[in-house]
Amino acid sequence: MLRRLWRADRALLAGIAAYRRHPYARALPDPPAVWAEGGSRLLDFAPLDANGRRAPARLTALFVPSLINRAYVLDLAPGRSLMRFLAAQQGIRPLLLDWGWPGEIERGFTLTDYVAGRLERALGAAGREPVVLVGYCMGGLLALAAALRRPDRVRALALLATPWDFHGAETGRARALAALLTGLEPVLEAHGALPVDAIQTLFAMLDPWSVAAKFRAFARLDPAGERAALFVALEDWLNDGVPLAAPVARECLGGWYGRNEPGRLLWRVAGAVVDPAGWQGPAFLAIPHRDRIVPPPSARALALGMPHATVHEAAAGHIGMVAGGGAEEALWRPLLRWMRGL
Repeated sequence: MLRRLWRADRALLAGIAAYRRHPYARALPDPPAVWAEGGSRLLDFAPLDANGRRAPARLTALFVPSLINRAYVLDLAPGRSLMRFLAAQQGIRPLLLDWGWPGEIERGFTLTDYVAGRLERALGAAGREPVVLVGYCMGGLLALAAALRRPDRVRALALLATPWDFHGAETGRARALAALLTGLEPVLEAHGALPVDAIQTLFAMLDPWSVAAKFRAFARLDPAGERAALFVALEDWLNDGVPLAAPVARECLGGWYGRNEPGRLLWRVAGAVVDPAGWQGPAFLAIPHRDRIVPPPSARALALGMPHATVHEAAAGHIGMVAGGGAEEALWRPLLRWMRGL
């Protein structure tokens, strides 16, 4: 028994050391921003012609990521960028909302401020025609709320690995996270935000054994190989988090995880209930089978609330679906086919 533990610990330490000395560094430049407010930017991935002009697009897709991770998971690395994959398709203009680092103003934001304020103004900056609004994870909840508020600005809605029923699959885990809010209050008061380290600890609690397991597996990879570079790219992104404004942290931990307000149709934005049945336009819901962050039953509850949506069951995990080695087949091409069908 002790010998097995020693081997496991030695493999874990070897994996961490290999990660720290790996030479990979993200070098993709950001595309131009067509709008900015506070720390937020709307990045335009549409390619330019030889004269510096953008080709006319039949469809604009505006992507909304989570508030607690950097937006560039959707533009991770060459060959691992959903945004650049779509930009290479004729007639599609992909835009990415980079929420940015919450400054003094944003630290007082509620979810209503983000949805009815900043996201709606980004929609207005996306052009005159309605867009396909694509939300990823927490961003899917924000995108749904924005689409219900502004159906005149949204042509279609895509929700990727988006939670809805927070008590449907693992009620105990959700309530355990919510119970931590009381202990976190002094931190929220002192900083005006939930710090990155605290957020990473909360995520590690969702699947505590996986952190050690992934580094042990990394120790066995060829450090010069593509899989090792992808591991480092994703791990660097995970470690490059963003604080969460204190009012939003209270809404998410207490309202979503604690009281399951979305699933019970009690979550309100600008005073209006966010009810997925109220969305009357085309919708695409991607549910990854191996999602440990958003349990698939939680996301499927949203599909039940949108009975006319196209549901895509992806053979991938939460992050692998958008940026992993099999992401093109798991999500990118199915999403593209649905967009072209519009």
